[in-house]
Amino acid sequence: MSKKEKLIARLLSCPKDFSYDEARTLLCALGFEERNKGKTSGSRVEFVRGKDTILLHKPHPSGELKPYQVR
Repeated sequence: MSKKEKLIARLLSCPKDFSYDEARTLLCALGFEERNKGKTSGSRVEFVRGKDTILLHKPHPSGELKPYQVR
């Protein structure tokens, strides 16, 4: 099982400790490009692939995504 497949399986199990780094790794493996929203975007990040866009907030200080972001 590849790392991408393992991350997909983990994400589908709706874990409470899915990290931003895991999400970024998975989205990049699926062909998304990470972009900052702008100069003053702070922790806001968008992942873009063609017309598809996913907006996330980099969690801090823990680095783990909130459960509503994983669902």
